[in-house]
Amino acid sequence: MRTIGIDPGLATMGIGVVDAIDPHTLTVHEWLTIQTRAGVPKEERLKEIYRDLSAYLKTVKPDVAVLEKIFFGTNIKTAIDVAEARGIALLTLAEASIPVLEPTPSALKACIAGDGRADKTQMQTMIKMLLKLQEIPKPDDAADALCLAAFGALQYDKRKMLMELVP
Repeated sequence: MRTIGIDPGLATMGIGVVDAIDPHTLTVHEWLTIQTRAGVPKEERLKEIYRDLSAYLKTVKPDVAVLEKIFFGTNIKTAIDVAEARGIALLTLAEASIPVLEPTPSALKACIAGDGRADKTQMQTMIKMLLKLQEIPKPDDAADALCLAAFGALQYDKRKMLMELVP
């Protein structure tokens, strides 16, 4: 099973792709970022994200996608930009008929680091160990996306089985 984790952002969108042979054997396919140019109108930047993500999904062919539920911090402008980029990602995934998991930040942290209050450093250290990487992926957006992809690989089969049990 192939999972794609997407860490949305208007300037930089992190992408992480993980292949799962089984829940105990995860391998990294790749990680990357989609970057948009500052100074370009927002609608053009969003269109660029849509185009690039749509083309990427056609080549990588994920079985499931994972986007973290939005957490609103103190910077409202940044939160709005992230929400708009996230909406573009959700639309692109829906058009490609890719199911989406949306964990809360605490559920993601509990799954990857074993602690729902883990900080960024703990998450990055755990994803490095879990995926047997030589170093922590850079930039942070890509590392965050790999955490999301690993979450999907670890959780999707359980969720799918439960959904099949419900009449």
